[in-house]
Amino acid sequence: MAKILVTGATGQIGAELTLALRERHGADNVIAAGHRREPSGNLAQTGPYLSLDVRDAAALDAVVSGQRITVIYHLAALLSAVAEEQPLQAWDINMNGLLNVLESARKHGCQVFFPSSIAAFGPGTPPFDTPQDTVQHPSTIYGITKVTGELLCDYYHRRYGVDARGVRYPGLISNQVLPGGGTTDYAVDIFYAAVKQRHYDCFLRADTQLDMMYMPDAIQAAIQLMETDAHRLTHRNGFNVTAMSFTPAQLAAEIQQHVPGFTIGYAIDPLRQAIADSWPRHMDDSAARTEWGWQPHYDLAAMVTDMLHHITAKLRNE
Repeated sequence: MAKILVTGATGQIGAELTLALRERHGADNVIAAGHRREPSGNLAQTGPYLSLDVRDAAALDAVVSGQRITVIYHLAALLSAVAEEQPLQAWDINMNGLLNVLESARKHGCQVFFPSSIAAFGPGTPPFDTPQDTVQHPSTIYGITKVTGELLCDYYHRRYGVDARGVRYPGLISNQVLPGGGTTDYAVDIFYAAVKQRHYDCFLRADTQLDMMYMPDAIQAAIQLMETDAHRLTHRNGFNVTAMSFTPAQLAAEIQQHVPGFTIGYAIDPLRQAIADSWPRHMDDSAARTEWGWQPHYDLAAMVTDMLHHITAKLRNE
């Protein structure tokens, strides 16, 4: 039976992934590890939780060894916009944390899931139908850590046989946990603004097209990849995955189908706009579909309907 450690478990992906893994493998078999952000009641009450700084190699190794961990979902990281403001800290957390995880996995025979990102691409990458294997010259420190992380995971597989796997996530949209400093955060913020104020000022241009994914699909992708027979995989790290591609204007128009009085304005953040402009508009995820059967369940219309339902209920209960 798998014994699983989720680092960064209080973050946007980690909180929901932890709960999904507990339902699948049993609450006691999934240990949530956070650092600076307090865990939600749901996360702390449904299974074991501990505080862990992934930069502390000895502490991490003690958890992996002491808890007899077999699978590590490594989600602890600084996101794109925050990383640009704190590049040295981003490198420290994103890279040294991953290196410590891979070293523990090497010593104790663990599987590792490492989430890469659309940020691993750069201005020289083909922007439409971005291939699985193509130029990766990111212009942000976050993107640089993601490319390096992909290569490091591949190295640990080739050199030491570590079963490290990962996907390149697009922008992620969640109705549970608020985002933590990413360039695509607008696609979550807009729903709260639509329900509460009926107006939202977006920090990206109206025509900024980016790949996106609803969190249930993101959780499915991580678990499905990790449970796929390794013999099916030609690639191992950095699988392109996507579910939908839209602009802020298109998202606002879809929301207006449900909230007729909703309006959107634009107050451009130069930093996040520059980051978004360096990313692809739409990735080709045919490798993931072919090698491990990736198939998203939510398109734009289905995601908006579900988000508004959950956000409205959440704000009503506050």
